[in-house]
Amino acid sequence: MIDKTRRTLLAAGAAGAVASALPARAGQGAGRAPGGFVFPPPETVSLAIEGSQDRFPVRRIHCVGRNYLAHVRELDNNEAEPPFFFQKQRDMIVQTGGRMRYPALTEDFQFETELVVALGSGGFDIAPERAHEHVFGYAVGFDMTRRDRQSDMKAMEKPWEIGKSFEDSAPCGPITPIARTGFLTKGRIRLEVNGRTRQDSDLDHMIWGVRAILAELSKQVELAAGDLIYTGTPEGVGPVERGDRMVANVDGLRPLEIEVV
Repeated sequence: MIDKTRRTLLAAGAAGAVASALPARAGQGAGRAPGGFVFPPPETVSLAIEGSQDRFPVRRIHCVGRNYLAHVRELDNNEAEPPFFFQKQRDMIVQTGGRMRYPALTEDFQFETELVVALGSGGFDIAPERAHEHVFGYAVGFDMTRRDRQSDMKAMEKPWEIGKSFEDSAPCGPITPIARTGFLTKGRIRLEVNGRTRQDSDLDHMIWGVRAILAELSKQVELAAGDLIYTGTPEGVGPVERGDRMVANVDGLRPLEIEVV
């Protein structure tokens, strides 16, 4: 007869053998990434800075909807309603000179050319007269849109996420520091697709300028260094196809050049 101690040791050994033969569970040591993470953390998304070897790390992307009256009218939206905010994700950025993938789930992939404000600091309830203190610089961006999916969601009174937030939907050019540009309140904004002008307007046509945007958005969320704000698009939005080459400019900033693939 096997004594009690020996039975205990044999049982423990068998349990250990079974456990060693089973795959490690998520969160257990076998598959752990450096730093104690269960898998490698996401890479930092950053943008080039004009005149510097440093880069601008992106924290969040905020977008302004319906911020040019002519654009509100061309999409037959309500002129009486004020602009509003939505978000994209930082890993949806495509750098200038890059290739932007034509997305699934749409037959109407449209461009919206925008001034992008890059923040160097932030906070809640920013006073309009102090907005310039939080601006690190500016860039040119595209708020790419699945227009058909956006229209579907509007008709159903549901959020627009499927129409606005998807892979490669937030191309952005290099950031030019405010020390070089001054605080922007006006300047030509334009887009060429395959050499043909598709959008051509001025920043002073915005309903909310940069001061008002920071004041209104900081009532809703706490802004911080690394945030990007896409400030809305003028009229002239329209579709692109695979093979199209897009070049967008805002006076005083580096162009944004993107190919659709």
